Amino acid sequence: MANTYSQNNVHIVFSTRGRRALIPADFQADFWAYTAGICKKLSIRVRAVGGTENHMHLLIKIPPAISIAKAVSAIKSNSSRWANEQNKRFTWQEGYGAFSVSHAVVPSVIRYIENQAIHHKKINFEAEFAGFLKRHEIGFDPKFAFD
Repeated sequence: MANTYSQNNVHIVFSTRGRRALIPADFQADFWAYTAGICKKLSIRVRAVGGTENHMHLLIKIPPAISIAKAVSAIKSNSSRWANEQNKRFTWQEGYGAFSVSHAVVPSVIRYIENQAIHHKKINFEAEFAGFLKRHEIGFDPKFAFD
């Protein structure tokens, strides 16, 4: 086959260090927009970006030449640097969650990310993230997943 064809939709989730409220509501729109710009520079298509004061969700389409680890590293390091330049004392947690998303469910994941504020009135980040891990059959030890 002469060309490469791929559909790598990935739902990425990571939190601030210690899940501290480091992303105030009045900063979120700019922060999400800046993060989308980071992705664009890497030729990563952003389908959705959002979150709350202590974590971020992205639904991105990663080109085949970029690994998930490289994409997340670039997103986290550049967004953290920018937030600090905006006089925010900011750090992300060490790890992340990356979950493959079928093309058929992309619209529902977009809605999920867009409605984070409403969703988190019912459930905290730890319960949300543990639910993702369980649904995707990823084994984890809670005492190490939420350091």
